[in-house]
Amino acid sequence: MNQIKQIISLFEEKGNRDNAIPMAKYMKNNFPFLGIKTPTRKELLKIFYKESGILKEPFHGELVLALWELEEREYQYAALDYIRRSLKKLDKTDLPLMEKLITTKPWWDTVDMLAQHPVGTIALKFPEVIPETIVGWAFGNHLWLQRAALLFQLKYKERTDEELLYTFIKYHFASKEFFIQKAIGWALREYSKTNPESVRKFIANNELPKLSVREGSKYI
Repeated sequence: MNQIKQIISLFEEKGNRDNAIPMAKYMKNNFPFLGIKTPTRKELLKIFYKESGILKEPFHGELVLALWELEEREYQYAALDYIRRSLKKLDKTDLPLMEKLITTKPWWDTVDMLAQHPVGTIALKFPEVIPETIVGWAFGNHLWLQRAALLFQLKYKERTDEELLYTFIKYHFASKEFFIQKAIGWALREYSKTNPESVRKFIANNELPKLSVREGSKYI
């Protein structure tokens, strides 16, 4: 794929080993980095978008997968940037791709963006995917799909399905997993900006992990 070659060429030219080491350390050394900081990466992608014209074309899921397979983390960030610029083009047939990305090389830096933006967008446009797929994520045994289910409504504000949100949270009350407790708190904190009284009552009437309460109560 010429588009992949374009991105690799742009990125490899700007790689910086001095940056790569602390960047990898920040991500608990789960992934290697080229050492390209965010402002530079964004500028490189602007060049790629202009030269390739890809943003004027239909969504290229195969490009996303190809970027995801590359070793350095900046390539996954490039895929996320392209997805975010393509949200209006997504439909329910793209949800399996998002699930694959969430469960492949998963960490908060990719999962959180995927949950809030492409998954959230698809579920808003095609709400049938919630009972068909996302409920299964919430009640399944994959940590990062669980987190995505807790966070996919993060930007919904008044369109939040409160009952669904609270159902998912209640299911994970007993979780000792940091990323789940943190997601519960984050989801409650965001929803409290829209419905603070509801969140206040929910926290008061339920035994939530301390981390979740602390995070969820910040604005109330």
